[in-house]
Amino acid sequence: MIGLLSGRLIEKNPTELLIDCSGVGYEVKISLNTFSQLSDNEAVRLYTKLIVREDAHLLYGFYSKDEREMFNHLISVSGIGPNTALIMLSSLKTDEVANAIQTEDVRTIQGIKGIGAKTAQRVIIDLKGKVLKFSSSSENIFSQNNTSRFDALNALVSLGFEKKSVEKMLDKIDTGDQTVEVLIKEALRLL
Repeated sequence: MIGLLSGRLIEKNPTELLIDCSGVGYEVKISLNTFSQLSDNEAVRLYTKLIVREDAHLLYGFYSKDEREMFNHLISVSGIGPNTALIMLSSLKTDEVANAIQTEDVRTIQGIKGIGAKTAQRVIIDLKGKVLKFSSSSENIFSQNNTSRFDALNALVSLGFEKKSVEKMLDKIDTGDQTVEVLIKEALRLL
């Protein structure tokens, strides 16, 4: 239905954007990888996936076609919903997810919040032959121009983690010079 949005960036948060497309504001859920790749300038272009549920229409946005394609593969697996797929794409880059599937690395996939051993095995079985095209030569997507612990805390709480446990984790890993993306990625690995 809605495959691409091109417009003016109104709000930018680690898990969600508000984009003005000719006077209509679209709320778009994004991964941390997409957040990291977007600059703060006003013009933005995202590949999207519209999920229609009984109680909501949810729009998910991706910086690249590859990330959207990986998202589509992930949500095709029984037990992986859109939010879990976004958490996976926030914890690992697209090529890292593909490599974990290809090498049958259950521990890496199971290390993501919301993924148990059976679901990790199901992801590997269902997607092993489908993710061959994703290359492992992507550059580091985390930019060094984002801010603080507050943004990391809000992003992790909006992903479903308890505020107290996130605050404790951030106390352990925050050295004061890390970007919001680094803090969130490290916290996702440890939570």
